[in-house]
Amino acid sequence: MISRSRLARAVVCLVAGLGTASCGASLMKLPAGPGAPAADARDALNQATDVCRTIKTFTAESSVSGSVGGRGLRARLNIGLQAPDSARLEAIGPFARLLFTFAASGDSATLVLHDDDRVLRNGQAAAVLEALTGVPVDAADLREALTGCASSEAVAGEARQLGDDWRTLQIGSTTLYLRREPRTAPWRLVAAVHRPADRGEWRAEYRDFVDGLPQRVRLASSDVDRFDLRLAISGIELNPPLSPAAFEVRIPAAARPITLDELRRAGPLRDEP
Repeated sequence: MISRSRLARAVVCLVAGLGTASCGASLMKLPAGPGAPAADARDALNQATDVCRTIKTFTAESSVSGSVGGRGLRARLNIGLQAPDSARLEAIGPFARLLFTFAASGDSATLVLHDDDRVLRNGQAAAVLEALTGVPVDAADLREALTGCASSEAVAGEARQLGDDWRTLQIGSTTLYLRREPRTAPWRLVAAVHRPADRGEWRAEYRDFVDGLPQRVRLASSDVDRFDLRLAISGIELNPPLSPAAFEVRIPAAARPITLDELRRAGPLRDEP
């Protein structure tokens, strides 16, 4: 049977790898109200996503802190992303120990827990990521969430103006918030609030932009017991060559299977009795 405490250490690193935050820190204050129609909101979004829309491949490191289930965590993560829907996450523990590797191409994902020699093969990418982190994203969503980008479907969304320096676009159940500060600065996508019908509300927030990309990302659910994660991004490389092998995992010969249900039951923060 899998060691829950060891799995917890590994999963916490992936969970942490998706965000960094001090517990109790306030979320970004977003403008409210009906606003007025905004003819320039789509142009603002195009400006805000000018850099991220050119990204085909993306690699970075992250220094992470935050909380899952109300408990604090801290870790480092190596990230590799490729459009449209490939991702690789490596959780690094103390003394540069590789704790686990997650790799996804399309809807199929593989997870190796190196401390326990356990493997989950051909899982659904979104289900595996949510079981690990609480964050309901697949590989394509993860790429957009970590680069502060938005789907091309946004051009069809309802556009509103909330004061001189805020614009919003509604795409399905997601509201994008665009801001410029000062008024002569470029527009930035500073938040995306997701309200899925089958899950609780959650948001992505973006700060500290350098060359059009956020250096700090926060992923937080409206229910504080789910997740509140912050990611400080460094070592970004845009469009480096990545082979298909980058999104495959070398599985140890002795690795034993773990099911998605086992992963969910163990959870990132549940210790052994």
